[in-house]
Amino acid sequence: METAENGTDDLHRSLLRQHKENHFTAGKTVRDIILGVSDGLTVPFALAAGLSGADASSSIVLTAGIAEVAAGAISMGLGGYLAAKSEADHYMRELRREEEEIIAVPDTEAAEIAEILADYGIEPDEYAPVVNALRRKPQAWLDFMMKFELGLEKPDPRRALQSAFTIAVAYVIGGLVPLSPYMFISSAQKAVSASVVITLAALLIFGYAKGYFTDNKPFQSAFQTALIGALASAAAFGMAKVVQSS
Repeated sequence: METAENGTDDLHRSLLRQHKENHFTAGKTVRDIILGVSDGLTVPFALAAGLSGADASSSIVLTAGIAEVAAGAISMGLGGYLAAKSEADHYMRELRREEEEIIAVPDTEAAEIAEILADYGIEPDEYAPVVNALRRKPQAWLDFMMKFELGLEKPDPRRALQSAFTIAVAYVIGGLVPLSPYMFISSAQKAVSASVVITLAALLIFGYAKGYFTDNKPFQSAFQTALIGALASAAAFGMAKVVQSS
C-alpha cells in the first residue's frame, strides 16, 4: 500500500515538474511601477505646462520641475512604504486573532473549514478527512484559515522597502521625461511643444505596456493614459494663462 502511495506521489511530482505555469506573478511590482510612472509623467508634465503658460523661463521650469520630482518621489515612495507596512501589520493582527480562535474554540474553527470546503461543492464525507487532517497540523490549519477564510496572503517582509524604492524610482524616471526638453531648449515656449510631443508619446507607450501586462486592452489603455495626461497639462496651461491675464 505504501509503495503504491509513494509511486503516486512520484507521478504527481513528475507531472508538476513537466507542467510550466504561464501566470503573471509580479503583480504588486508592476502595480508600483504603474503608480510611480503614471504620476511621474503626468504631474511634472502638468507643472511644466502650467509654468510655460505663465511665460516662465526654461531654467525656472526645470528648477521647479526637478524640485517637484524630488518631492513627489519621496512622497510617493513614503506612501507606498506605509501602505505595504499597513498591509503587513493587518496580516499579523489577523494571524494572532485566528491563532487564538483555533486554540480557544477549535470545534467552531473546524466547522468553518467544513463550511469553506462545502462552498466548493465538496460533500461531508469527502471533506471530513481534510478537516481532521488539518486539526492534527496546527500551522497548516492556521495557514488554511488565513488564506481561505480571510483571503489574506502572507506578505513579504521586504515588501514595504521594495515598494517604496520601486515607486520612487519609477516616479523619477517618469518625471524626467516631460522635463528633458527644458534641459536643452532655452525658450520655454519651444520646450513646451517638444515636451508635449515626447510626453504624449511616452504616455502612449506606457499606457500600452500597462494594458499589456494587466491584460486590459493595450490600445484602449494607451489612449486613456495619453488622454488623461493631455487633459491635465492643458488644464494647467490654460489656468496659468487665465491667471496671468487677470
